[in-house]
Amino acid sequence: MSLNVGDTAPDFELPDTELKLRTLDEFKGKKIVLTFIVAASSPVCETELCTLRDSWQEIADTGAQIVAISNDGPFANKAFAEKHNFNFPLLGDYNSKTISDYDILMKDLLHIKDYNAAKRSVFVIMEDGKIGYKWVSEDPLKEPNYEEIKNFLK
Repeated sequence: MSLNVGDTAPDFELPDTELKLRTLDEFKGKKIVLTFIVAASSPVCETELCTLRDSWQEIADTGAQIVAISNDGPFANKAFAEKHNFNFPLLGDYNSKTISDYDILMKDLLHIKDYNAAKRSVFVIMEDGKIGYKWVSEDPLKEPNYEEIKNFLK
């Protein structure tokens, strides 16, 4: 089932880089920039999350919180987050359940059978838990439009 603007965002319970389970509910009451990346430490994901890190204050000033999800485990995510000093949670969806719940599973990445990942995606979840903005790319090398996201938040 495809999620659309206006739909209720699916909840999740995923480990962060410190192995603490985090849920969507803990961020409710503010806008959430929920970004799904293809793979920790890959070049485009590095660029995307560093761009969001560098825009963090501007995004926070709109009352929003950034949360990133990859299908990597918490240990790979921790090394990635520490290397780049991310100032937002990076969660591991290593079984792709949340990625599937958001209907953004990319099967057979790079034509490798059963190597599944998230399509590069950004959802802005509003204070009421509904999706206010959605961007999903079929091309794992395409970055989101950061200015469009920031303008939406304003």
